[in-house]
Amino acid sequence: MTKIIKTGTFAFLLSLVAAQAAMALPANTPLAGATNQPIGHYEFCKLNASECGPNGRDDGPLRLTQENWKTILNVNYAANTEFAPMTDMEIYGVEEKWAYPEYAADCEDYVLIKRKRLMEAGISPANLLITVVLQPNGEGHAVLTVRTDRGDFVLDNMRNKVLLWSETEYRFLKRQSSANAGKWVKLQDGRAEAVGSVR
Repeated sequence: MTKIIKTGTFAFLLSLVAAQAAMALPANTPLAGATNQPIGHYEFCKLNASECGPNGRDDGPLRLTQENWKTILNVNYAANTEFAPMTDMEIYGVEEKWAYPEYAADCEDYVLIKRKRLMEAGISPANLLITVVLQPNGEGHAVLTVRTDRGDFVLDNMRNKVLLWSETEYRFLKRQSSANAGKWVKLQDGRAEAVGSVR
């Protein structure tokens, strides 16, 4: 049975929003136009076409409540502890493969299962966006962005804590379009100089 983490009150969430305002960065990641889809996602979509089309009506960012905040935290924690972290080469014998995990996962697999579980919990796919980032060491990484009325929150297999995008150490590059899960948009991370200008 998956251990359910304690969520406390909204005080923690409100402190994150206050910190965001203090940093003078937008709560939601700024967009900068269309871009190409990662090859791993393209291959995933060829096998899972129903998950890579228009998201339907976009009613805007998720209205964050204590109930759906608990769901987000629990889904993140459960996936992070349920699957062993391994590379695609170790799991599948190939360099890059995006798939739903069975016993082990790399970053994209964690993202896919979290997205699926949150959709099953009733959160719109328009607010569950696979996101590509750069780590401080210059390596690529994938996280799940949850678009909310209190900002964009990041679900990451490298930590159980759910943070606002601007509170992570990553440089945000691109993510799925909120209108169409098979389309991608560039992100304009205003902290690029602080994080590092790795190209």
